[in-house]
Amino acid sequence: MNPWLLAIRPKTLPAAVAPVIIGTAMAFGDGLFHAPSAFMALSAALCIQIGTNLANDYFDFKKGADTSERQGPVRVTQAGLIKPRVVLTAAIIFFLLAALSSVYLIHRAGFCILVIAVASIVSGIFYTAGPMPLGYLGLGDLFVLVFFGPVAVAGTYYVQSLEINWAVIVAGLAPGFLSAAILAVNNLRDIDGDRRAGKLTMAVRFGRSFAMGEYLFCILAAALIPFAVVLITDDYQGIAVASLTGFLAIPSIIGVFTQADGPALNRVLAQTGCLLLVYSVLFSLGWVLCSS
Repeated sequence: MNPWLLAIRPKTLPAAVAPVIIGTAMAFGDGLFHAPSAFMALSAALCIQIGTNLANDYFDFKKGADTSERQGPVRVTQAGLIKPRVVLTAAIIFFLLAALSSVYLIHRAGFCILVIAVASIVSGIFYTAGPMPLGYLGLGDLFVLVFFGPVAVAGTYYVQSLEINWAVIVAGLAPGFLSAAILAVNNLRDIDGDRRAGKLTMAVRFGRSFAMGEYLFCILAAALIPFAVVLITDDYQGIAVASLTGFLAIPSIIGVFTQADGPALNRVLAQTGCLLLVYSVLFSLGWVLCSS
């Protein structure tokens, strides 16, 4: 595979795309769709995700978290496929592109989007950078839940509609939980290497059983979110179809609880990314069809 594709980590990109799909579908269903804002929101989300992946590749190598014993997909800095300074430069470029994409959104929607854009980019950088990186303190799960969940969905909706409501915020929890499930699998797979490197993820802090339970909880919580949105709106019953992802996740849940080796958990990680995309499409179709 091309080293840059390895560095970008395409399998993680559903975490950036899914909340934009949901936020845009909700705006469209409410008659508030704004194509330029939707496109720029998607561009910003993808650039932040890719920039974060590249920064992680660089800083995890520098901090010793990525070694030749790593069980996950190849990290290009550690493997010597791309020079460290080139990876860092690419990360900076993508964060700058995210900032550039955000300019239009800030012009359209104002100060709150400036705050979201700055917080998202800064969190992406300091997820693994700096003396107290979020990922090394065990705060990565909370970061993913918030920024790939309610912040991304509500932000996408707001830049199009210029208004917000509780249904959108609660709907955003589902992609946040599913993204946190992806991270839980990642941390479960890397638990031994992270422990040696002093990377205190939730899995390292509380053990394998906790990480397995976290994965199960996140899947079940995401599957229940559509019912919470139906209760809030007293409408849009069609979005309940997205809860079927809970059943589709059964093989992945079994894999998390029965498989300990890296390749098996890598498959679960990829499957969970697909579940996130399936959920976003089903929820979005349900919302739009119920709005028509």
